[in-house]
Amino acid sequence: MKSKLIAVALFTGTVASVAFYPAYKSLGAVTNSPIAAVIPTHSFVSINNTRPVVEVVFVLDATGSMSGLIQAAKEKIWSIATTMASAQPAPLIKVGLVAFRDRGDEYVTKMIDLSSDLDSVYARLMDIRADGGGDGPESVNQALADAVNKMSWSTDQKAYKAVFLVGDAAPHMDYQDDVKYPVTLSVARAKGITVNTIQCGQDPQTLHEWRQIATLAGGDYFQVDQAGSAVAMTTPFDEKLARLSEKLDGTRLYYGNKEDKEKQALKVAASDKVHAEASVESRARRATFNASASGATNLLGDNELVDDVTSGRVEFGKINQAQLPATLQALAPSEQQAKIAETARQRDELKKAIGAIADQRTDYLKREVAKAGGAKDSLDAKLLSTVRKQAATKGLHYEADAPQY
Repeated sequence: MKSKLIAVALFTGTVASVAFYPAYKSLGAVTNSPIAAVIPTHSFVSINNTRPVVEVVFVLDATGSMSGLIQAAKEKIWSIATTMASAQPAPLIKVGLVAFRDRGDEYVTKMIDLSSDLDSVYARLMDIRADGGGDGPESVNQALADAVNKMSWSTDQKAYKAVFLVGDAAPHMDYQDDVKYPVTLSVARAKGITVNTIQCGQDPQTLHEWRQIATLAGGDYFQVDQAGSAVAMTTPFDEKLARLSEKLDGTRLYYGNKEDKEKQALKVAASDKVHAEASVESRARRATFNASASGATNLLGDNELVDDVTSGRVEFGKINQAQLPATLQALAPSEQQAKIAETARQRDELKKAIGAIADQRTDYLKREVAKAGGAKDSLDAKLLSTVRKQAATKGLHYEADAPQY
């Protein structure tokens, strides 16, 4: 029976400046237009197509003894996203996941494709449970092959693309019909994908293989243990941030055709699942991410009426009335514009409130971490160090001396 040490925790361009006149013109309005009067600069999603891209896929051992790690992933993914989003210039963040077990288990690999819709990624992550395993080695070769070859990686050579392989057991090298990791890593390097390895526990065979994988892929290797490798603290600010996050979600107004609305319904369902099932602490971390420049993409998604209109990307008068949200269709045109303006104002106030409280939460955590003796050896710090070094080669600069918690 495989013996595993469980890591207690894991997962620990430019925003548009839009002149007022184009916004007025897009509405066919004058300066007293209710929409033109409220153009909250904090609400805009970037319309700069050259914004940098960060794509990270976590390849996670999901066998039976890794339940602590899987639970930690559910707690820390938002703070990791916030850490990655703290670069300058603010990047577009995409995250994917490959959970792996072994042949004979319920599944060998389970994929969640790269997406900037972190809510949908997270909603599926919440359903992953640790189970299976038993003979020692796992199907690491297939997991890496799926991560490198089946994910929707950007073809942009300027994008920072990275895999983090996390586990505590060596790969099965005795399977005759799978692609061995040296071959896959050669493909990864050709695609500009860096593969990093995180060893849970201290198994000597795993250490050898994990270091070899990182070396072949131009990545980093580091080890975590079961004594508390990531910072996961409760704060006095979590409950309020979670409530504000749900209110912020409530400001979204979607429009579009039937296909658009079906996709939007799935996104809203994913957000609702987060609010219903995720911990208060996790929802507080999500609030912090969504209020950031990078988090706007996850918060809003596509065809969000308030942001599209107030930013000037879409002329309100040209939108088919049948494609508007049902709550607006019954209103007169002036009332529709007033509703959009009021919603924009509310959203801006909520984001400012979240930002202020998130800063208080960050200061609180820094003090608590310092009291505990610091966190330089934590998983959080090691991830930031790795991402900072590797992303710098793509023009991304991280000023923070500590990760987000």
